[in-house]
Amino acid sequence: MEEPPAAAGGEVSLHNFSARLWEQLVHFHVMRLTDSLFLWVGATPHLRNLAVAMCNRYDSIPVSTSLLGDTSDTTSTGLAQRLARKTKKQVFVSYNLQNTDSNFALLVENRIKEEMEAFPEKF
Repeated sequence: MEEPPAAAGGEVSLHNFSARLWEQLVHFHVMRLTDSLFLWVGATPHLRNLAVAMCNRYDSIPVSTSLLGDTSDTTSTGLAQRLARKTKKQVFVSYNLQNTDSNFALLVENRIKEEMEAFPEKF
């Protein structure tokens, strides 16, 4: 299936990819907006949490907060912060995987970074 063209002039760009990590099929959905990015990560179609992060001129660490879900699970918030720092955009992240092991989360993040390097126009 062909994806819509890259975002230009306020359009939305969609990008989907999947990876098998530790024997689990993980799906990624990226929506690139004008000055922001929405990233959904999961194995099944659920939206259990949502976090947002953005850079600010007062601190080198992007400010972030949880918008939806369990606030004690900082996986979405941390990933949103790191992606906001990398992209210099407002980043929304919904991390919907049961496995919150830090090594697994690092594999997920590395897969996202690989995709960002391969398709920078999608991010």
